[in-house]
Amino acid sequence: MNRRFPARHRVAPAPSEFEAPHRLRSLVRSRETALVVLGAVVGAIAGLVVTAMNAAVNGLHALLFGIPPGTRLSASWSVDPIAAIAVPCLGGLAFGIASAWLAARRPQREIDPIEANALHGGRMSLLGSVVVAVKTVWSSGVGASVGLEAGYTQLAAGIASRLGIAFRLRRGDLRVLVGCGAAGGIAGAFQAPLAGAFYAFELVIGTYSVAGLAPVAAAAVVGYAVAGALSPGHLGIITVETGKIAHHDLLLAAALGLAMAGLGIGVMRSVAVVEALFVRFVKPALRPFLGGLVVGCLALITPRVLSSGHGALHLVGLLDLSLKTVALILALKIVASVVSLGSGFRGGLFFASLLMGALAGQIFAVAIATVAPSLHVDSNVWSVVAMSALAATVIGGPLTMTFIALESTGDLWLTVAVLVAVIVAAQVTRETFGYSFATWRFHLRGETIRSAADVGWMRDLTVGRMMREARTVPADTTIGALRRAFPLGSTGQVVAVEADDVYAGLVSVPEAHAAERDAAAPVRSLLRFSDEMLSQTMTAKQAAAVFDRTEAEALAVVESEETRKVIGLLTEAYLLRRYSAELERRRQEIIGEG
Repeated sequence: MNRRFPARHRVAPAPSEFEAPHRLRSLVRSRETALVVLGAVVGAIAGLVVTAMNAAVNGLHALLFGIPPGTRLSASWSVDPIAAIAVPCLGGLAFGIASAWLAARRPQREIDPIEANALHGGRMSLLGSVVVAVKTVWSSGVGASVGLEAGYTQLAAGIASRLGIAFRLRRGDLRVLVGCGAAGGIAGAFQAPLAGAFYAFELVIGTYSVAGLAPVAAAAVVGYAVAGALSPGHLGIITVETGKIAHHDLLLAAALGLAMAGLGIGVMRSVAVVEALFVRFVKPALRPFLGGLVVGCLALITPRVLSSGHGALHLVGLLDLSLKTVALILALKIVASVVSLGSGFRGGLFFASLLMGALAGQIFAVAIATVAPSLHVDSNVWSVVAMSALAATVIGGPLTMTFIALESTGDLWLTVAVLVAVIVAAQVTRETFGYSFATWRFHLRGETIRSAADVGWMRDLTVGRMMREARTVPADTTIGALRRAFPLGSTGQVVAVEADDVYAGLVSVPEAHAAERDAAAPVRSLLRFSDEMLSQTMTAKQAAAVFDRTEAEALAVVESEETRKVIGLLTEAYLLRRYSAELERRRQEIIGEG
């Protein structure tokens, strides 16, 4: 009959997968310091990933657009018009054809680090992560207005996940190691180890824990050091000297945060609208081609819209651009990013949102200077504040964006204004929209997750795993026969069945032994909850809702509602006990006792 699954059931690697030696596995699983070392190794790998992907994209830009090696594409003063149109178009066509070919042979959707940690306990496909990274490099390399940061974190986290699986890490430790990969990638990309660490906690792990601090911090610092040592140029954000922050500037920062929340929500919704239009009217293989055509046409106006925008962001504070020029670049960059993502190019909005925010901050500074010239606003200050606030809206992670500003400028007082802006932006986004860009995409696919917090265990804790063997009796049996088969005290509930174990209802054994019951009467006269049952695929939460609605102490578990074939029994008391035990286990993992 049916048996319960072990509470700590874990899937072991397949025989064909690489597995670390038993002695090393035992060391890593038993010593927290070993996990810190593993995190540092992952950080070094992440630094190499950032360096390699960045070099690959720069090489594609030099080869395809004819710009001098080492020059940022979006910082170029001009791009050959033929290349500006042809490269995104033909690159998009090649991307679309390759993606369609790959989808036919690998139909499963690739899982990103946030989804992996939220639903799958940190388990990611290494091959799938490589595919995503290659797609991201190609998309940015042919000029699509997408960021590389999603590719950095995907590949680094994918390698970390595979490494953790090889060591058979516990679910909580594997989730932390995936966060280490993301931390090292972001720290290396922005040369900001604090931001990398908090990116992991806020966005990939979903919670801060003392136990996770050391491995994540080690990964961030090592990733930062490796990427900084190997990269010939600065990967992160270059800012110029900013002015002083006055007390009244905090009110302006709050207002700017509110405005950036509105802009960010508009951008995220626009991506969904454009994607829906492409899906409805354009064949999959041709979508990136048309998206590349739009981006190429925009690049004829200004090459600042091409690729992720690293170079353009570096120039925002260095050049004295007119308000008209800044507004034009902002509008074109928004359109280019929305169309690139909506048409199917692979990448993210991280760096694009920083560029958009920096441009919007310049516009905000001009507007304040026009309305209240006595305030003596510094456009560079508001560029930093706005880019952080917009990124907090789109990407999430207010502390991540605050630390990016701090590590980019080194100005603590400016960081206070940034903190005010990102708090307002993040809170307004949560209240009015409820999603970051990543979780918004999950929502559009029908997922209910809103962060990387581990909810996968709730889905794994199904009725099928918790049910126990059901003691059955034919529904036409007499009450007297039931009394002889199940003496008082032997069990509380018996499942009555029709032919072929089809569910008929539940019988209370104490009620069957009541003196007033006629022993010759059929068991059918005692049936309760004939139309109430549990499916083996129900989660603990869904089963608890059924118990609450029916006010039953126990319910039968059936194969499916169509067949109604009885396969087990579940009591409300055992359900709540298992659920509480799992909650306690997650609590121990968070505080480092698990």
